[in-house]
Parts: sequence; C-alpha cells; structure tokens
Amino acid sequence: MERVALVTGSTSQDASYLFEILLKKGYKCFGLIRRSASRNLWRIQHILDKIELVSGDLTDQSSLDNAVRIIKPELVFNLAAQSFVKDSFASPISTCDITGLGVVRLLEAIRSNAPNAKMFQASSSEQFGKVQETPQTETTKFYPRSPYGCAKAFAHYACINYRESYKMFISCGIMFNHESKRRGEEFVTRKITLGIARVKAGLQDKVVLGNLNASRDWGHAADYMNGAYLALRHSEPTDFVFATGETHTVKEWLEKTCEIAGVEFWNAYTQDVTFERQSEVDYLRGDSSKARKLLGWNPTRTFSDIVKEMYQADADRVQTEPCNTSEV
Repeated sequence: MERVALVTGSTSQDASYLFEILLKKGYKCFGLIRRSASRNLWRIQHILDKIELVSGDLTDQSSLDNAVRIIKPELVFNLAAQSFVKDSFASPISTCDITGLGVVRLLEAIRSNAPNAKMFQASSSEQFGKVQETPQTETTKFYPRSPYGCAKAFAHYACINYRESYKMFISCGIMFNHESKRRGEEFVTRKITLGIARVKAGLQDKVVLGNLNASRDWGHAADYMNGAYLALRHSEPTDFVFATGETHTVKEWLEKTCEIAGVEFWNAYTQDVTFERQSEVDYLRGDSSKARKLLGWNPTRTFSDIVKEMYQADADRVQTEPCNTSEV
C-alpha cells in the first residue's frame, strides 16, 4: 500500500527539506499551497516533478476538508503559518487566524476525513517568550511576547486537546530557530548573510539592524525536519523540543559572518531602533534531551557551519546582482 504524506506550507524553507526526507523514505508527497505562495516555488523547484501541489488555505475550511478527504494521508505535517514576528504585530488578527485558528481547521479536517492519520504540528520557541526557566523544555510555561507567539501557543494547546479528547495521533515539535540557505530574506539571519555579502561585493555600505543582544538557539532546518519525521515514527504521540542547547546573540551571528567574509565588523553595520520589537524575547536555549533519548535525534550542523553555508550561498548569489548601493 502506498504511503502518503500531506505537507502544509509547502513552499517554505522547512517543507523543502521535509519533502526531500519523505521522498527518500518512499512517500508520495502532496503539498498544500495558497495561490499567493507561488512566488516561493524556487525552494522546491528541484523536486516539483516528484511532488503534487494541491490548492488549499488554512483560513478556508472547505479547502482543507477537500484536500484531506481526497488525499487520505497517512502523515500530515503542518508547517504553514504567518511566521514573521514583526508582521504579526502589524497584522495580529490575520496572524492569529492563520497560525492559530488555522490549526483547528486542519485538526477538524483530519478528524472528519482521515482520523487515523498522524499529524505533526510545528510549534515554536517563540511560545516561551519571556522565559520562565532555562533551558526550556516540553513542560516549561509559555509566556509569548508577540501575536505570533500567542497564536502558536494556542495552536499547541489545541493539538494537545484534540490528542486527548479524540485519541488522535498528534505530536508537536517545539522548534527553536532554524536556518539554512533557503531562509526568507525578512529574517535577521538571512538579512545579515545577504547584507554582508553585498557589503563585501561593494553593492551596499552597511547592514541596518535592531537589537544585537537578542540570544537564540540556532540550528539547521534540515535537522529539525528530520526530527519532525522521527516524531511521527515514534510509537506514541507526544511533544518534543528540537534545539541545539547552544545560544548565540545576533551580534555573534554578525561577527561570525564578517569573519567568514573577511569584512571589518565595526564598519559593516549600523543600528536602528525601529527594527526592534515592541516586546523582545531576550534569551532562548532549548533542552532537546527528550528527543535525543526517545527518537535518537541529534543536530548535525554547528553554528559556524550554518552561518558559513548561508553566507556562501549569498556570496554566490550577489555575483549576478546589478550594482546597487541601497541598504538592506
């Protein structure tokens, strides 16, 4: 019998790596896609002939019902979200509709049309927000500091409720920041690597940044998507933290990028308070011992590996860009 997987957020960084994993495992892969997401197809261009994209939207119940009913997936991975924290402050209602209520709509679609399917929910370290303990574990109290974090916390608890109320196989992966060369340019890590590549190439003067002291536990997206797959291969549904256990500041990310690029750190950036959050998440460091013990999961890329991968990809990219001295 053919094994079938459905992935939402199918044009995202995470989905591109997850599709690669699932295809290697022999799954027939379907990706849920909104019409407005077509501009991001570049991330999955190399596997478009191996997956099937279906129209659907987390804000539209009927499209989710139709997709799940027709596909009848064995595995469902919910990676879709409005995930840019800054935009969540600008558009809190739509963020909560997509990232929060959208998960309930998907749960209902699965419960009604494929109740035996296993679901993975991509939860976020942003749920911890103003951290109540360090390191953060699966049982650490949530204290979100943005509409995005609030929506993710709601979705997380909705998944637990459906798991306990309807005996559905639902596992949440509380994923700490994860990066790669496929990361969106709006995120600070990619803003830095792309910006420094342009500085190095003489295409702009400086990178403009906000809070350099924010500390994050950064891993690689491919490692975390392997964790998502392993979570649904586990015998019981439960929740896992996926993190490296190692924290670095935004300043350290910038310093490492400058070191790799051979750019003078102090001349490469300027700060602008308008880029700072209304309520900052100061420090995140995850404890992934549960995932390591039960799933045999381990991150395989170091902090330096990730920064180097992203910078090199951006350095290669800017070689084809026209001269432009505007700042990122």
